[in-house]
Amino acid sequence: MAAPTYSDLGALLGTPVTAEQGGAALSVVTAMASAYTRGHGFEDGIPNTDIEAVIKTAACRLLSNPSGLLRDETHGPESVSYRSSFTGWSVAERIVLDRYRVKAL
Repeated sequence: MAAPTYSDLGALLGTPVTAEQGGAALSVVTAMASAYTRGHGFEDGIPNTDIEAVIKTAACRLLSNPSGLLRDETHGPESVSYRSSFTGWSVAERIVLDRYRVKAL
């Protein structure tokens, strides 16, 4: 097991990600994943491969729109709306994380 890195995020996004940006996004999302699962699926703070995948996809969403605001860009007659941001776990991410979450004792 290895912790995800900022270069992993750059590979997924297809754009360069700085160590500062990637590290910050990974730190936040890893902390949230660990809290959500109450540490299950982590060994010495390093996520297993399932949770690592969740962390990478969520961190990529956070990096793609760090403000979390909806953005629209218009260039001539073409318009683009960016709606991808991290506002919580996606359905697929929740399915993975719920496998490790301790809900009640």
